[in-house]
Amino acid sequence: MPKGDHLGEFEQVVLLAVARLHTDAHAAAIQREIAQTTGRLVTQASIHVTLSRLERKKYAVSSAMLGPAGEGGRPRKVYRLSLQGIFELQSSRLAYARLWKGVAFDPLKGST
Repeated sequence: MPKGDHLGEFEQVVLLAVARLHTDAHAAAIQREIAQTTGRLVTQASIHVTLSRLERKKYAVSSAMLGPAGEGGRPRKVYRLSLQGIFELQSSRLAYARLWKGVAFDPLKGST
């Protein structure tokens, strides 16, 4: 895999939020999902930049969706995982699982 094509930690967080949101994965919803599930407060700007990078890497695909009537029906960009993005998330999950198998302490209890 060429350098720069691997998933960064924040890219992985954003892709997982997209996966959890299914068909409603727009920047504001992704921001809320990340905050609710990780406690991490991130800006929509950082999410937009990351989503653009994920599209360039072919891990995510965007489309326009008509927004809610309360917002004037303005179109918004929604995202979904590509097959390559799903594969990359699965590969990342397996790599972390292999790394954790070599950890001889319980990080929640501290090292003794």
